[in-house]
Amino acid sequence: MQITSLTNNKVKQWYKYQQKKYRTQDQKFLIEGYHLIEEAHKAKIIEAIIIKEGINNPYPNIYEEYIVTQPIIDKLTMHKSSENIMAICSIKKQELNLNCQKIIILDDLQDPGNIGTIIRSAYSFGFDTIIMSPNGTDLYNDKLIRSTQGAMFHLNIIQAPILPIINNLKANGFTIYGTSLKNANPLSSIKPSYPLALVFGNEGNGISNTILEACNQNIIIEMNNFESLNVAVAAGICMYQFR
Repeated sequence: MQITSLTNNKVKQWYKYQQKKYRTQDQKFLIEGYHLIEEAHKAKIIEAIIIKEGINNPYPNIYEEYIVTQPIIDKLTMHKSSENIMAICSIKKQELNLNCQKIIILDDLQDPGNIGTIIRSAYSFGFDTIIMSPNGTDLYNDKLIRSTQGAMFHLNIIQAPILPIINNLKANGFTIYGTSLKNANPLSSIKPSYPLALVFGNEGNGISNTILEACNQNIIIEMNNFESLNVAVAAGICMYQFR
């Protein structure tokens, strides 16, 4: 199907997916660029391809195809340098899997780049589930999606209140490790007990006291000359240790 008008109803609807409330309402989101679309294709979440006129579709006869003009691409993109191809993807309903072995829990993280890096590290080091608190950045924020490089499409990621989930995990035999600068054991001294969950806190405030108190054990990364690390760096170090 070819679309040339900026006022086309489908273009108007796609444009709304730049806002969280419409993504949530329709359970859809928009991605752009060949790499992200390839990862979404592998994850089987693509519903339709939007491609600029004159560009070959790398997925012919697989998804519904919309051929659009450059002005439509420019309207839909959230970047200064737009891509030639976009995709409408479905938001998968995710549920907590108590049969997994390693979980990441994020307590009110705000920076999309940090969250994206953590998701990529989790995928690299064999963690298959991530729990994000509702007050943190929306999972389908464009900057967050891009920073994951598509890793998020291959993980079970749940955005929900984390204290009830922690209590549920503990009741099912999980050991919960918090990260803290106080009353914590050195990371190198920890002998992991599986299944487990690692908790990382807000960039400015760390893990809330309520969540820290719910953890079985708190850990600290030993350092020589500085007190704290960027949360994504700290998470990467811990995940490598617990891989």
